[in-house]
Amino acid sequence: MGTGYGACLAALCLLLFLSPLVFSVSNDGLVRVGIKKRKLDQTNQVFGGIDSNGVHSARKYHLGGNVGDSDTDIIALKNYLDAQYFGEISIGSPPQKFTVIFDTGSSNLWVPSAKCHFHLLVISTRNTSQVTPVPTKRMVEGTSAAIHYGTGSISGYFSNDNVKVGDLVVKDQDFIEATREPGITFLAAKFDGILGLGFQEISVGKAVPVWYNMVNQGLVKQSVFSFWFNRNAEEEEGGELVFGGVDPKHFKGEHTYVPVTHKGYWQFDMGDVLVDGETTGFCSGGCSAIADSGTSLLAGPTTIITQINHAIGASGVVSQECKSVVSEYGKTILDLLESKAAPQQICSQIGLCSRDGGRDVSMIIESVVDKHNEASNGVHDEMCRVCEMAVVWMQNQLRRNETADRIFDYMNKLCDRLPSPMGESAVNCNSLASMPNVSFTVGDKTFELTPQQYVLKVGEAPVTQCISGFTALDVPPPRGPLWILGDVFMGRYHTVFDSEKMRVGFAEAA
Repeated sequence: MGTGYGACLAALCLLLFLSPLVFSVSNDGLVRVGIKKRKLDQTNQVFGGIDSNGVHSARKYHLGGNVGDSDTDIIALKNYLDAQYFGEISIGSPPQKFTVIFDTGSSNLWVPSAKCHFHLLVISTRNTSQVTPVPTKRMVEGTSAAIHYGTGSISGYFSNDNVKVGDLVVKDQDFIEATREPGITFLAAKFDGILGLGFQEISVGKAVPVWYNMVNQGLVKQSVFSFWFNRNAEEEEGGELVFGGVDPKHFKGEHTYVPVTHKGYWQFDMGDVLVDGETTGFCSGGCSAIADSGTSLLAGPTTIITQINHAIGASGVVSQECKSVVSEYGKTILDLLESKAAPQQICSQIGLCSRDGGRDVSMIIESVVDKHNEASNGVHDEMCRVCEMAVVWMQNQLRRNETADRIFDYMNKLCDRLPSPMGESAVNCNSLASMPNVSFTVGDKTFELTPQQYVLKVGEAPVTQCISGFTALDVPPPRGPLWILGDVFMGRYHTVFDSEKMRVGFAEAA
């Protein structure tokens, strides 16, 4: 079923030139998609937006409920700070080319429709009904669809056609034609759409993802795909996405594999987070993480991100609520910790949280996940979440046998490092040599990032800006605390997605 699409898609950043893309299928049976990258400069950067509730919207996940066609079905569009990685596909006959982001953090394929409101060129190959019949096992053409993002949304209808990726032709692929793309940020993009590589469980309409059809139609020799991102800013080549296996030229040594723990995103268990070899004290009992090729930064709980940004000298916005909790309740919290009180109950004991163990430190920005949470009661919730952060920070300092004065001084410095309302924190470009390494424990191995790898440089000298690669995102239990290991991490570590053995693997990128 052919479709018409205009080049009218949108995104969260303004970007520079994208060169033509190259695909190849070699005699080793692997299908390679050449990826180009677009780097931001200072005049073209858009770090994200604020939604109607004033919540930073760089990343918003829908982590609960059923995923279908209703307005509650949310798959996040990411905010790309350092570089965006793009490939080219074609749809229909005659084939129409589209530049897409290959995104392991979502599962739908969608491109602009000929009916898109902001298109400049329309080539329609076939008309498609706008009726909304009851979906069958395969999506019925014309079935309405909507995907909501932190800075806007897209809506349209399902279509079906052949999709060409490299030399592979995926037959009868369901995808969304976007007819409406509200929001000013959706006017800025240079890419056309998204090709989701996540699991069907988070696919809007339960549409079968492109990768599933590649496997089911016997187009690849192994149910494995892998990413290599080129993080060398001086080189034009963006990297390579390999379908059907791995290219040994892309990595060194052996991969460390961990099982997928929750189908939807490529989610797995992650261990401790270390700054300069020392534990941050939050994930020592384990956290969850996802490998997400569509996110530029590395996102995690505000509690740890604040500690990391303090350690690397990143500057955010002073939180008055944070300093107020330290000033008014710091001594009481410290006394309770020293008396071996249950840490998860301390904030309710002093009246800042509503019930014992009813919240988790990760619930720092509830509305990042559900901005319509009517259970939230404003200032009280803010003080509660800050108190929970303070408990973790103090615990960590007590383990080091620090004095009360040094602990309170450290706490106030952490308050100063809380992320800005837009989520980014800046560092001094001349201080990289003195910054600590930050490490993540996955499986039985520690994966280290140096300052040169986690700091993103935007613009050219002498006005280069350096941005911390760590940004805050808080996901409540049972799905959280959750880390999103985006391009900052995947650029350093070649990543394998194995859907046959349900595992994710990391090895040092070559």
